[in-house]
Amino acid sequence: MPVTEHFDAVWSGADVATLRNGRYDIIRDGAIAVRGERIAWVGPRDELPAADMAARHDFGGGIVTPGFIDCHTHLVFGGNRSHEFEQRLNGVSYADIAAAGGGILSTVNATRGASEDELMAAAVPRLAMLMADGVTCIEIKSGYGLTLESEIKMLRVARRIAQAYPVQVRTTLLAAHALPPEYRGRADEYITLICEHWIPEVAALGLADAVDGFCEHLAFSPAQIARVFTAARQAGLPVKLHAEQLSSLGGSSLAARYGALSADHLEYATDDDARAMAQSGTVAVLLPGACYMLRETQLPPVALFRRHGTPMALASDINPGTSPACSLRLMLNMGCTLFRMTPEEALAGVTINAARALGLAESQGTLEAGKLADFVHWPVAHPAELAYWLGGQLAGSVIYRGVRRA
Repeated sequence: MPVTEHFDAVWSGADVATLRNGRYDIIRDGAIAVRGERIAWVGPRDELPAADMAARHDFGGGIVTPGFIDCHTHLVFGGNRSHEFEQRLNGVSYADIAAAGGGILSTVNATRGASEDELMAAAVPRLAMLMADGVTCIEIKSGYGLTLESEIKMLRVARRIAQAYPVQVRTTLLAAHALPPEYRGRADEYITLICEHWIPEVAALGLADAVDGFCEHLAFSPAQIARVFTAARQAGLPVKLHAEQLSSLGGSSLAARYGALSADHLEYATDDDARAMAQSGTVAVLLPGACYMLRETQLPPVALFRRHGTPMALASDINPGTSPACSLRLMLNMGCTLFRMTPEEALAGVTINAARALGLAESQGTLEAGKLADFVHWPVAHPAELAYWLGGQLAGSVIYRGVRRA
C-alpha cells in the first residue's frame, strides 16, 4: 500500500477508551496517530493508514483515556489550615475557629502576605501530584486575595504555572468569593467595585478566562451575582458559579439563564435547576472532596441530572479549607461511592464533561481526530478500574500535546 501521509508518532498496543458521547467507546487494540500537537487518526491498530511515521510507541497492554481535566480548583493559596482540621476533630466549633481569625480569613491573610514566588513555590507540589494522576488541563481560580492587587497576583501565578509546566491552565477570577473584612456590612459596595473596576482591569490584562462567584447566604445573593455576570458578559468573559452548596437559592438556574459554563457543588439543586442547566448546556460540576471533608449528608441530585440530561463533571476542588484533595482519580471513586455515579459517568466527568465545563470541548476531552493529543496510558484491564483502585499512582505514561511527559 503506498504511503499517503506523515505521522510524527503512533501510539498503540492498548485498548483506547475514546469517551465519545460520554461513553467508554472502547477501541480494542487501538492506535493513536499524532501530527504536531493533535491527533491525526484514531482507530483499530490493524486499520492504521499507510503513512510515514517518525516514531512508533507500543504500550504493551492496558488502556488509554483522554487526559484528565480538573475543572474546579483553588490551587494557588497561601498557608494551609491543617491545624483547623485538627481543632475541629478535637471539638472546637467552626464559629470559634472563625472568631479567632481562622476559616477563610486566615487563608486570605496568608495569601495577601505571600509574594508571587512564594505562592508559586507552594502551588507546585500540589500541581505535581495532580499531574502524576493523569491531569493534563487544570482550572485555577483566584478568590483568596479579595483585593485587586492580590487577585491579580494569584492569576499571574496561575499563568506562570502554565508557562513553566507541561499542563494547560485555565484561569478564573473569583473575586466574589467572600466579603473581605474591610467591607463588612457593605457587600453591595464590594460588588460594585468588582463589576466596575476589577473585572474590566483583569480582562484588559488578559489574566482571566472566566468569572466565577459564590451564591450563598454566607456569601452573595442572586441579585449581586447577576450584577457580576452582567459585568463579565460586558467584558467578554464566560461565567461559572458556586451554587446550591449549603442552601437552595436558585443560583444554578441563574447561571443557566446567563449561559454559564458550569454551576458547581449543587448539593441543594432542585428539579427546576437541573432542567434549566440541561436546557442551557450548563455543566453540573460535582465536588465530592468537599462533601467528604464536611461530612455532608445532603448530596447532589445525580438522579435529577441524569433524568434531564444535565452533563455532570467531577473536580478536586483543591483548597485549604474544605477539600485538600491532590488526586483527581480519588474523586472518581468518591463520585461513585458517595454520589452513586457509575464509573463510566465518573470518567466522563473528568474528560468530556470537564472539557465542556471549561469551554474546551472542541479541542479536548475525547480521543478523536483533530483534537489535542493529550492522553494517558493506564496499566489496567478496564476503565472501571480507574474508579476502583484507592490511592497510589496508577498512571503509566502521560502524553501531553503528543509528547511523553517526564
